[in-house]
Amino acid sequence: MQQRSDGRASDQIRSINFDLNIAPHASGSVLVAMGNTRVICGVMIEEAVPRWMKEQSVNGGWLTAEYSMLPYSTTTRKPRDIMKGRLDGRSTEIQRLIGRSLRAVVDLEKLGPRTMWVDCDVLQADGGTRTAAITGASLAVALACRKLAKDKKVDAPPIKKLVAAVSAGILDGNAIVDLNYEEDKAVTVDFNLVATEDGDFVEVQGSGEEAISAQRAVLARLMITPSET
Repeated sequence: MQQRSDGRASDQIRSINFDLNIAPHASGSVLVAMGNTRVICGVMIEEAVPRWMKEQSVNGGWLTAEYSMLPYSTTTRKPRDIMKGRLDGRSTEIQRLIGRSLRAVVDLEKLGPRTMWVDCDVLQADGGTRTAAITGASLAVALACRKLAKDKKVDAPPIKKLVAAVSAGILDGNAIVDLNYEEDKAVTVDFNLVATEDGDFVEVQGSGEEAISAQRAVLARLMITPSET
């Protein structure tokens, strides 16, 4: 296997570390480090649901996610979205991805009439911020669900499974996983893969300069079953 600039093999992810319960006021919180990328994920629970759920008589609860990169997370200062007066398109896309990925594994009916707010803030960016956010947020949500059960607000933690995510792409004709920033800039095709702990895919998000047929061929090369990793 071809070695990469940081010494990893093409199918090797970066080291991962989780620090749990680092935000005392959150129902669940995790600081996740994937290589040099660091994201803090926190969960707060509101004892109410969005207005649209009430208007449409939808039972259960809701989960929503927000994502941001702190100004000092990159080598040059990144202005806060509030200073621009709007959320940029990339952040909007990422927080929707995070929300969809987490709602796929949370039992919203068992959550009850509550809203689970998930905040993911990037402290340091070196590629894979959205995948790190999903992975860390999954643990933060699990901690929050356990706290709900411990506080006897629900009968059992309303989470069905954990999810995790990883990026993948094609660099110089080679399929690689868990892209750092330099690799992310250079790949011709890249994917973000979100799966449950059982290996079931929740989201497959792809983009690149290749034609659709080429992307399909690339995706086939990147799909590695859990038993093969």
